[in-house]
Amino acid sequence: MTAALRTRQSSEVRRDQVLDAATHEFATHGYHAASTAAIAKLAGISQPYIYALFPNKRELFLATHARMIDRLREAFVEAARGGGDPAERLHRMGSAYKILINANRDDLLLQMQGHAAAGDPEIGPEVAIAFRSLFHDVLRASGGGEEEVAQFFACGMLINVTTALELPEIAAPILDVATG
Repeated sequence: MTAALRTRQSSEVRRDQVLDAATHEFATHGYHAASTAAIAKLAGISQPYIYALFPNKRELFLATHARMIDRLREAFVEAARGGGDPAERLHRMGSAYKILINANRDDLLLQMQGHAAAGDPEIGPEVAIAFRSLFHDVLRASGGGEEEVAQFFACGMLINVTTALELPEIAAPILDVATG
């Protein structure tokens, strides 16, 4: 392995560590209150190194948000690959989502912080584009209609809120139906 390749892999690993730390910080504090100093400390790097990877806090937040959306997209598309009718595919996507949010609370909270930051003109349009893209990917992967997919996302939003508030009993009937 060449020195350049080792350095490249090392910077990719470091970038992932920064994104992990940023996910936690943004999930916990939101976009505006999150601190790049805290992110650097969590990642075990100097604060200036963050700016070597990302030009500013906005780009770091958007990269973190995009990574979370990509994880959702990949899980949904993979879950739909098993075939079946749209209802069955959406059911499997719901099961995959339940696993994701139970495995990584920070991703769930980051998703909600993205929606909360949507009023910021520098963040909102990017979050909206990502959400619209995810909606259309689920529409295509499920083969369902817009109403079915809208209902899927509506249930997901209820699950997000009740999970974040630690009120699982409210969404339990939906989780039972959505994930069997």
